[in-house]
Amino acid sequence: MEYQDYYAILGVPKTATEKDIRSAYRKLARQYHPDLNKGNKEAEEKFKKVNEAYEVLSDPEKRRKYDELGSRWNEFEAWDHAQQATGGNAGAPWGQFSHYTTSAEDLNDLFGNSYPYSSFFEQFFGYPRGPRRGGDLMQRVTVSLEEAYHGTKLIIEAFGPDGKPRPLEVTIPPGVDTGTTIRLAGQGAPGIEGGPPGDRYLEIEVRPHPRFERRGDDLYTDVAVPLQTMLLGGEVEVPTLTGKVALKIPPETANGKVFRLRGKGMPRRGQPTQHGDLYVEVRVELPRNLSERQKELVRQLTREQTEAKVGEKVMAR
Repeated sequence: MEYQDYYAILGVPKTATEKDIRSAYRKLARQYHPDLNKGNKEAEEKFKKVNEAYEVLSDPEKRRKYDELGSRWNEFEAWDHAQQATGGNAGAPWGQFSHYTTSAEDLNDLFGNSYPYSSFFEQFFGYPRGPRRGGDLMQRVTVSLEEAYHGTKLIIEAFGPDGKPRPLEVTIPPGVDTGTTIRLAGQGAPGIEGGPPGDRYLEIEVRPHPRFERRGDDLYTDVAVPLQTMLLGGEVEVPTLTGKVALKIPPETANGKVFRLRGKGMPRRGQPTQHGDLYVEVRVELPRNLSERQKELVRQLTREQTEAKVGEKVMAR
C-alpha cells in the first residue's frame, strides 16, 4: 500500500487541533461529496481519501500511531489486518475486533498451548479446567449521518459455532450517535472446551456530515438567502435528512438569524417517532454583476435611508 500523507490530504499542519481537523474535513467533504459531483470519478476518489484521512487523524490513538510510524504506517496496518484475520489480538484500530476482557486463555495464547495449564494458570489465576466462556469482543463500526437517522443493516465478521469467521448481519437502530454501544449476545470469542461464547459490543462512530452539525438529537445548518428575500420576505428551500422543506422568511430579516424547525432533527433512540429540532442560520446572498440601473436603485435606497436617519435625529431634538 502506498503511504498517504493524511495531513496533506486534509490541508492541515501536524500541529492541527481536533477542531482544525474537523473543520478541514467538513469543508473538503462538502467540496468532493458524491451527491454534489455526480459522475466525477476524481472527486469520488478524493472524497474517499478525505474520509480515510479523517478516520485516522480524528482518533487520538490512531493519530498517535500514525505520527510515530510515519512511512512505516502501512506496514503496521497490513500487519494488524493479518493479525485480526488469523485471530491475533494486536489491537483493532481499523474497525476489526479486539479482546474486550483479559482471561487466562488469552495469556495461554501468549505463552503457547504447550505450556502446562495447571502448573501456571491454575496456580496463579485460579481458573479451573473444563468448559469456559469465551472472551467479549469490542468492535468499532462507522455509519453516515443518514444511516444514523434512518437506521441501517451492516455485515460484519463474527465467529460461527465451529470457531471460524463468518458474515453476520447487524441492525443499527435509528438515532444512534458516536459512542453508542450495541451488545450482540453470544457473538464474541468462541468458548473454551465447549463453553459458551462471549458477547460482542459494537461501538458506533457517526461520520461528520458536510452540511449538518449534530448536537445530541438536534441538527444545525445554514442556508443562503437572496438579499431581496431578506428585505421583502418570502420563502427559501432548506435541506433536511428527509428532503427539502420551505422556510418562511419575514421581511427585514437580519443576517445570521436562526430559525428552528421542530421535529426535523435526529430521531430519539428507542423513541423513533420523536425527533429533535433542526436549527437553520440564514446568511444573506448578495447580488452580483449589477447593471447600472440596479446600482442606481441601490444608491437611491442608501440616500433615502440616510435622509430618514437625519430626520429621526431632528425629531428627537
